[in-house]
Amino acid sequence: MIYTVLLITLAISLYTDIRERRILNKVTLPATIAGFIFYSFDLGLQGLLYSLTGFVVGFLMLLIPYLLGGMGAGDVKLMAAIGALTGAAFTLQSFFYTAIIGGIISAILILKNRGIWRKAGSPKNREPITFPYGVPIVLGTLCAFIV
Repeated sequence: MIYTVLLITLAISLYTDIRERRILNKVTLPATIAGFIFYSFDLGLQGLLYSLTGFVVGFLMLLIPYLLGGMGAGDVKLMAAIGALTGAAFTLQSFFYTAIIGGIISAILILKNRGIWRKAGSPKNREPITFPYGVPIVLGTLCAFIV
């Protein structure tokens, strides 16, 4: 049941982040609350602490990049919701894969826009390179499921 909530949250967040460059509070907040409630009913106070710990770990993983302007608040809240739904250990695994996938996407975009894949003679593009970070978050979380 809780993984169904997670997969729905990931699917909606992926769609909205690609389409609108936003991860919606009306998606991440209910997912977070669902994690708190599920684990509280399933394991009592220990379950609530399990979910809260995952939430805090997910939140802290992306807080510094957010504060430095590298990503949006929705990305942070999505990672926190993943933590509330899966606990701290899974969230750390998810973050590991997310960072790798995000780094690969970033490197490809840098090479494409400023490096070897740029057409000869075309001016260098100096605008900031951005992409919806919900994509690596979703892919990283799915990788954590598979591995």
